[in-house]
Amino acid sequence: MTRPVRIAVQLQPQHADYPQIRDAVRRAEDAGVDVIFNWDHFFPLSGDPDGKHFECWTMLGAWAEQTSRVEIGALVTCNSYRNPELLADMARTVDHISGGRLILGIGAGWFEKDYDQFGYEFGTAGSRIADLADALPRIKSRWAASNPVPTRDIPVLIGGGGERKTLRVVAEHADAWHSFGDLDTLVRKSAILDEHGVAVGRDTAALVERSVGVGKPPAEVADALVEAGVTLFTVGVSGPDYDLSLVEQWVAWRDSRS
Repeated sequence: MTRPVRIAVQLQPQHADYPQIRDAVRRAEDAGVDVIFNWDHFFPLSGDPDGKHFECWTMLGAWAEQTSRVEIGALVTCNSYRNPELLADMARTVDHISGGRLILGIGAGWFEKDYDQFGYEFGTAGSRIADLADALPRIKSRWAASNPVPTRDIPVLIGGGGERKTLRVVAEHADAWHSFGDLDTLVRKSAILDEHGVAVGRDTAALVERSVGVGKPPAEVADALVEAGVTLFTVGVSGPDYDLSLVEQWVAWRDSRS
């Protein structure tokens, strides 16, 4: 399968007032990005740990109304924070509000402060991955039983890199996989993902899109990442200013390929 190269921006909902986030969404869509992500945390991940912050899915509902072209989603939703059936219904609702532009980005969770402050059991990495594996079939079953059903087969993007368990879940359930780490890590884990795909009977090389975060100009990293099979490139930007200059470079690089 030949996939188009796509550019995303992750507007990290920290250290900003909501009008600044809304403006960043407008500027990102106008700049030509393909996807606008946020993240699913309750506190900032950088800067002042108690700085301004906003909730993920409430925001996605607003973005679904505000935008008209881009896909939207979380990079990524924490599976631990919502019952799988509730999350499925939230995603289905945002899918309909947006006219079929939601990506369900999801992961097992890792930020212990969120768990502690909001009363969730942190458990272990293994228990959280097991919960994720249990949740994905329940989410898809809930979609199938909904009235109305989603407007499309909502793409599932799974973020994580655990070689034995997480990548197995990716192989079984994902339409896209978001890798964390450098190029060598991506290449090695991508091959492991395909091994899991053989084991579960899915052609993950063809069926699972490769996604990475990028923090350098495309001239420095793009060719090697494309060679490694990446087609979704995400630039993360934080508030309050939401500087999109690097995002614009990646959009220009994407356009220069066509």
